[in-house]
Amino acid sequence: MKPRYLLSVMVAMLIAGCAATETATKPATRPKIDEPQVNLAGYPPPFREGYLDGCNSARQNTQSIKDAERYKNDSMYASGWRDGYDICSSKQ
Repeated sequence: MKPRYLLSVMVAMLIAGCAATETATKPATRPKIDEPQVNLAGYPPPFREGYLDGCNSARQNTQSIKDAERYKNDSMYASGWRDGYDICSSKQ
């Protein structure tokens, strides 16, 4: 009887380990604007964030969405911002 009980416990643990868990994240501090239909999956997070800020800045003719301090100090964010701004402004 013990081996069967042990096997059942191990299977239950294996199944429980595959369950998805949801982590709590803090809400974004920047305004949520429509994201462009571009696959940025292969790029690092700072580039993606810069791209989205630059693209949203190009779409909004009145307000620039740019983290000035980060733009100055983070080359990946700055590169993404410029690419996003250039690409999205040429689409309009």
